[in-house]
Amino acid sequence: MNRQKQKSLEKKGWKIGSTAEFLNLSEEESSYIELKLKLSINLRKLRTEQKLTQVELAKILKSSQSRVAKLEIGDPSVSLDLIIRSLLALGTSNKEIARAISS
Repeated sequence: MNRQKQKSLEKKGWKIGSTAEFLNLSEEESSYIELKLKLSINLRKLRTEQKLTQVELAKILKSSQSRVAKLEIGDPSVSLDLIIRSLLALGTSNKEIARAISS
């Protein structure tokens, strides 16, 4: 957001802050969400690179298309464990997972 717009909003009584501040997240909670999102984005990228549909990935994972969709957006109902197992099922190495986390 540009500085002028921010000042204008603040004059009107709006408070400007981060998502973590709005949701009152601790640093650990915020880091955990970022980690899930990085891995979820990596999962979608890998699936599309392998030219798989969500339905095809669901069959590989013995799951449903809707669950794969939730995996790819980092839905709160999806565990970090399931995201990592899905990446491994697509042939991702531990080093590639580490690279995705650190990017």
